[in-house]
Amino acid sequence: CTHYLFIVVVAVNSTLLTINAGDYIFYTDWAWTSFVVFSISQTLMLTVGACYYLTFTGVPGTATYYALIMTVYTWIAKGAWFALGYPYDFIVTPVWLPSAMLLDLAYWATKKNKHSLILFGGVLVGMSLPLFDMVNLITVADPLETAFKYPRPTLPPYMTPIEPRVGKFYNSPVALGAGAGAVLACTFAALGCKLTTW
Repeated sequence: CTHYLFIVVVAVNSTLLTINAGDYIFYTDWAWTSFVVFSISQTLMLTVGACYYLTFTGVPGTATYYALIMTVYTWIAKGAWFALGYPYDFIVTPVWLPSAMLLDLAYWATKKNKHSLILFGGVLVGMSLPLFDMVNLITVADPLETAFKYPRPTLPPYMTPIEPRVGKFYNSPVALGAGAGAVLACTFAALGCKLTTW
């Protein structure tokens, strides 16, 4: 019972984080920086919960099921916020499903090897989620249109971001998010696996 309760708690918390992480569409001035930070945060929340669930049950497919739980929770919460007039797109949410499928694949293909799950699964999730995230970002409502429809207070001068030079690989938010995510996701995958041995 405690294990299942823990799964629900992790899923709820990761959902809450991800709802707030979706704001990089709204804060258009900071979209570049926020994309990297929030891609990494979503990667880590998905990895730790999915690896815990996956190693707890030992059944390949439960990582995807965990991502589905996150998706449904987020749809419900976003639906409530959208009803209150908050600018949200539902298309943002299912981004974790394909990454979770890669996690399941790594676990299944290596015959339930935990170390392979941590190394291969972590890298796959870390590198794939920012890619799927960018595809989502391209398909959602125009951020500028949203910004005009829902105006916010002007940022003070010290908060005004410096626009990066676009076109360089090291300035790519997807490359930066994928690189950092791939390294950090392995650590969080190991943490998720470790939680089952409490």
